[in-house]
Amino acid sequence: MGSPAITQPYPTSATDDLADATYRKVGWRLLPLLFVCYIVAYLDRVNVGFAKLQMQGDLQFSEAVYGLGAGIFFLGYFLFEVPSNVVLHRVGARRWIARIMVTWGLLSAGTMFVSSPTAFYVVRFLLGAAEAGFFPGIILYLTYWYPAARRGKATSLFLAAIPFAGILGGPVSGWILQGMGGVNGWAGWQWLFLLQGLPTVALGLVVWRCLDDRVKDARWLTPEERTLIAREIAAEEAGKAAPKIRAVLSNPRVWLLALVYFAFVSGLYGISFWLPSIIKALGVQGALDIGLVSAIPWTFGVVAMYLVARSADRRLEYRWHSAIAALVGALGLVLSVAWHGHAVWAMAGLTLATMGIMATLPVFWGMPTSFLGGTAAAAGIAFINSFGNLSGFSAPYLIGLIKDATRSTDAGLHMLAALLVAGAVLVLFARPGKPVPTR
Repeated sequence: MGSPAITQPYPTSATDDLADATYRKVGWRLLPLLFVCYIVAYLDRVNVGFAKLQMQGDLQFSEAVYGLGAGIFFLGYFLFEVPSNVVLHRVGARRWIARIMVTWGLLSAGTMFVSSPTAFYVVRFLLGAAEAGFFPGIILYLTYWYPAARRGKATSLFLAAIPFAGILGGPVSGWILQGMGGVNGWAGWQWLFLLQGLPTVALGLVVWRCLDDRVKDARWLTPEERTLIAREIAAEEAGKAAPKIRAVLSNPRVWLLALVYFAFVSGLYGISFWLPSIIKALGVQGALDIGLVSAIPWTFGVVAMYLVARSADRRLEYRWHSAIAALVGALGLVLSVAWHGHAVWAMAGLTLATMGIMATLPVFWGMPTSFLGGTAAAAGIAFINSFGNLSGFSAPYLIGLIKDATRSTDAGLHMLAALLVAGAVLVLFARPGKPVPTR
């Protein structure tokens, strides 16, 4: 049933004390910047869900047009993800992540000029192509700095940007929609894309200036600290596979994990794109009020993500942690539908669903990063992520079609719950190898 538990999870020597202090130092240096970058990345990806509250009426888009436009982002993402991550591994994270952020920030801001379904589809596709490589690039980048027994916690802190984007982005998006409409003759949704796109460009320039590619480049670490990290990473990499890219993409374990991630991410994007509309259907009116209410599920999601990832790291066990979290997410979606007529209970269901879905993500990434190294890791992580994110295309589009046909999102939420159950079953068959304990 997965890897054995660590029998001594806490430091017992001066070496362990040095390691803990060193990785805390790394965390404070890298994670705040990566965290903020992913907040704006996620806002740029899903702000179309809030823009829909006004954009759909202004441009006369059907639910299916909106769902296709929201999801077509992921086709561009899928096509360019693997080559983008391979380039990052070769040229370094600093310049490549900076390039990614500047280009997608400009395209996101440019969405304010969309006036037809075709233009909407084109700009969303280009936005996905521009952003391809950012998320798997960061997951790969963390393997350069953290061994497996510490990476889950670091990954969870980075991925906490997703629920924080919901906590902060919901109220901010609602305020922009409600308060900026008509300023300079632009609609609130146009201001939303502009004001959430341009900060990404500025952050890209910060990344260019501040991010270090590898441990050896980190002048802010002492020689002893750099040696400690390099030794632990080298010991772990020695036990990983580094096959050719073609072999990685045909590896059954990689495909199985890609299918699992597809199921998990379906739940994430179903919630992300449709949460504002679901909350509105529960009777909450006003863009700002919808934004404030939408922060509730994401707040609980932060807590669940951190606690589950910490538990998985201590036990070096990822399959059962992922499966149980996915089942909790599915239960929450089912309950939100069952309690549809009662706003408070329906929100409790959505909150439980968000907690389960968010908890799957950092734990899941402990599996592929445990057995892939070097260029194989760059290609494998990117492929799993890009394939999984195809659900970002299919889930919103299918929910849009279902809502057009039934005038309700209930059947769509049941579909997402079924996918999460399927992911929970499949992940129990994933045996990607045991991470190497570092202490």
